[in-house]
Amino acid sequence: MSTTPSEAPATGTDTPDDGWKAAGSAWGHAAADWAYLWEPSIRDAADHIFDRVGLGPGTELLDVACGSGYAAAVARRRGASTTGIDASTELVEIAKRRDPAGDYRAGDMFDLPYDKESFDVVTAFNGIWGGCEGAIAEAARVTRPGGWLGITFWGPGRALDLRDWFLALGSTTNDTKTEMIGLASIGSPGIAEKLFTGQGFNVVERGASASVLEFADEEIAWQALRSPGLVKPALDSLGDDALRDLLLPAVEQFRAADGSYRIVNELTHVIGQKPG
Repeated sequence: MSTTPSEAPATGTDTPDDGWKAAGSAWGHAAADWAYLWEPSIRDAADHIFDRVGLGPGTELLDVACGSGYAAAVARRRGASTTGIDASTELVEIAKRRDPAGDYRAGDMFDLPYDKESFDVVTAFNGIWGGCEGAIAEAARVTRPGGWLGITFWGPGRALDLRDWFLALGSTTNDTKTEMIGLASIGSPGIAEKLFTGQGFNVVERGASASVLEFADEEIAWQALRSPGLVKPALDSLGDDALRDLLLPAVEQFRAADGSYRIVNELTHVIGQKPG
């Protein structure tokens, strides 16, 4: 789930060729927290997409922006052959441990190191956002005729308990706000579909799945909420304590009497099939 080169924090020294490495560095800053506290929240979306495309024994899957390999590991348990690519070397190392039989590597989703028409199914769970037309083009290139592409992203749904958290994070720096607006653009109805049809996919479904974050207490909640790569620039700018004081109140309403948190969000998905 690493951000893309266009989403990488500006450093003043990055070139287009190494922008994905800067993005990977941001998403790797708290890799274990992301992998074990946040990434499992995509399980319902993964199950739905895998069901819809008929993923099972013998299916060759590529998960783009695979993060720590959570979704790919779910596919492996269904019998699929799993491949994943992510900008973060730290997350890729977790993916290798999580799914030892899979093929995981660090790399750029705008320049996939795979041959044309290599995969039956290509997915990206919260990894392809606004400004990622090139990643969709690469996904199309490596998908076989008759194959499938499925992506998820934060959509315009009413069920988004993290809304205030996103707004608070966006208030930290102008760069963060601008970046988040760009990322969110794919959530507008028709935008993702246009990306799909522009690369020759027939859109077969747009829908939504629940994404639930559950944390036992405030300390664990903060470990999780500070782990996305999007948070790294704000951490660098404000420091851990100041950012914690800003972001934790944004989810206080979802804290139960026993101190635990249950944060329910809606992930939008779009699924398309390549003619053939």
